Amino acid sequence: MDAKHVFQELEKMGRDGLSASDLIDLKGTGGLTYNDFLILPGYINFPADAVSLETKLTRNITLKTPFVSSPMDTVTESEMAITLALLGGIGILHNNCTADEQAAMVRRVKKFENGFITDPIVLSPTHKIRDVIDIKMRLGFTGIPITEDGKVGGKLVGIVTNRDIGFREDASADLSTIMSTDVVTARNGVTLAEANQILRESKKGKLPIVDENGNLVSLVARSDLLKNRDYPWASKHPNTKQLLVGAAIGTRNADRERLAKLVDAGLDVIVIDSSQGNSSFQIDMIKHIKETYGSKVDILAGNVVTRDQAANLIAAGADGLRIGMGSGSICITQEVMAVGRPQGTGVFQVSQFARKFGIPTIADGGISNVGHVAKALSLGASCVMMGSLLAGTAEAPGEYFFLEGKRLKKYRGMGSLDAMERNDSDNSGSQARYFSESDKVKVAQGVTGAVVDKGSIKQFIPYLITGLQHSLQDMGVPHLHNLPEMVANGDVRFERRSAAAQIEGGVHDMFSYEKRLYA
Repeated sequence: MDAKHVFQELEKMGRDGLSASDLIDLKGTGGLTYNDFLILPGYINFPADAVSLETKLTRNITLKTPFVSSPMDTVTESEMAITLALLGGIGILHNNCTADEQAAMVRRVKKFENGFITDPIVLSPTHKIRDVIDIKMRLGFTGIPITEDGKVGGKLVGIVTNRDIGFREDASADLSTIMSTDVVTARNGVTLAEANQILRESKKGKLPIVDENGNLVSLVARSDLLKNRDYPWASKHPNTKQLLVGAAIGTRNADRERLAKLVDAGLDVIVIDSSQGNSSFQIDMIKHIKETYGSKVDILAGNVVTRDQAANLIAAGADGLRIGMGSGSICITQEVMAVGRPQGTGVFQVSQFARKFGIPTIADGGISNVGHVAKALSLGASCVMMGSLLAGTAEAPGEYFFLEGKRLKKYRGMGSLDAMERNDSDNSGSQARYFSESDKVKVAQGVTGAVVDKGSIKQFIPYLITGLQHSLQDMGVPHLHNLPEMVANGDVRFERRSAAAQIEGGVHDMFSYEKRLYA
């Protein structure tokens, strides 16, 4: 046959592989996990580094990368949330703590990087050096404006920096004795670009913004200018330029008080954390949040794995859905409760339904490598939530320890007895997640273990970003936002794989090998 007829012949034979809807054949094959299928290669006519990973977290929040950290007490506290936001994702702070502790974590993230800091820490001339030292210990910075009354809006009279307190031994001395009074300022109305230019030229660390009467209005920090240069993909609020952050709550009455403190601290997205989200308790909480806070905070509802569950939460007003039940590496819900769903099927079924209403979905659980990230997104998820993949990194809570020559960090499921017993029932997000507060006997739905040290996510997340870009390139998908349409049109093709094919697709027939994921 002449080669000029190749495309006609291809059209006769039909497309290779399966469409996504044919892949998820519930009657024919039952539920699928990520390892049960592969994505077939497409046509490449673009470089991998040109692939945009911009995606929706919720109806109103867009991220530069689809990476979300799980609200687990061995995964996400303020350090993880800050670093992940700088790298284009978002951290969801756990709620296995008091409401005040969780709100303090939100504030630490929000104070880390700003454009115009509209509510800076301000002191008066009669405050003591020890007050500055205390702020440095708690929040990690100095460079504090001094106003006559110690408040924003007061007349600016000086500034105290680390240099001013560095060699002072008398912590009880008034700030008026050490503060710098020759302060470089800018007038209210200056643009952020102009303010940054003044910082560059003056070589100062902080630039107070004042009104025509010399009253303090806001502050711009040189450190933020450097962070803007080093982290161009950082997830920021479009108006305040503060880093985006989310936090988990439950559905109890006490969680309404917790929520108020979180919103007051500057929270951007609330995650209603439940192993089974299709409940009257969660629906009531969604309605309460919408009625009380309106569009001030977005709601990620869940967890769900079926269209029926999703419908109730979408109708109640959810801005995004979290998908997964029993698929996490430390979760034993499916084993103990006999309830759940294979993650691949759950992501596809819910995402297909939610997309009809403009609701983004987050695949939560079962993500153990960059290939799983690509598969979750190809099945319809907008983002992936990671627990075990980020546990063991330097930014995850906890201390490293050594066992049999390996450097490890503790990792536990929020359904483990270890997590449930961390706090009293009023402050245990873990117990609330599994509706266990009033149970005399706690039934574990998770385990406690350890994971190997992965280093810093400052190296690990860029590896995931580059790996995902190459995966999309191999699929022939130029940008992540093109993926749902190309899957729906049948341009991205799939194939199931047998147990033998799964073995073939991994490392095999080697006497020994070293598996290094990135350099």
